[in-house]
Amino acid sequence: MNDALTIDASVFVNAFSPTERGSEQSWRFLAQIREAEIPVFVPTLMLVEVVASLARKQNNTTLAMEWMEEIQQLSFLTLIPLDDDLARESAVIAASHRLRGSDAVYVAVARRFGAALVTLDSEQAQRAAPLVPVRLPASD
Repeated sequence: MNDALTIDASVFVNAFSPTERGSEQSWRFLAQIREAEIPVFVPTLMLVEVVASLARKQNNTTLAMEWMEEIQQLSFLTLIPLDDDLARESAVIAASHRLRGSDAVYVAVARRFGAALVTLDSEQAQRAAPLVPVRLPASD
C-alpha cells in the first residue's frame, strides 16, 4: 500500500464514530496510512462533509470542529480546492456515471492524482470503478 489515495468522507466519519460498525477498522486504516506516510489527496469538501456529519450524529459542534482541526494537521493529507476545472470535471463524471455531486468530486480528485478511491459508500464504489481503482479501508 504505497500508492496515492483519495479517502472519501465516509471513512473519516466512520473512524471518528466509535459506535458505528467498522469504526475500529477505519481508525486502524487511517493510522496505518499516517504511519506509512502514504500521500492522500482529498477535496476541501471533505472537511465540510466530515464536520457536518459528526456534528449531527454526535450532537457536538465542538468535537466536530476539533476533528476538523486534527484532520487539517495530517501531514500526509493534501486538500484540493474545488476550483472551476475540478468542478467541471466532477460535473461530467456525475452526469456520465450517475454519481451524486459530492461523490463525483472525490472521483475527479482520485483520477486527477492517479489515486485509488477508498470509500464505504457502495454506490460510489460501484459507479466509480470504471474510472479509478476502488477499495475499502482495510488495513494490510
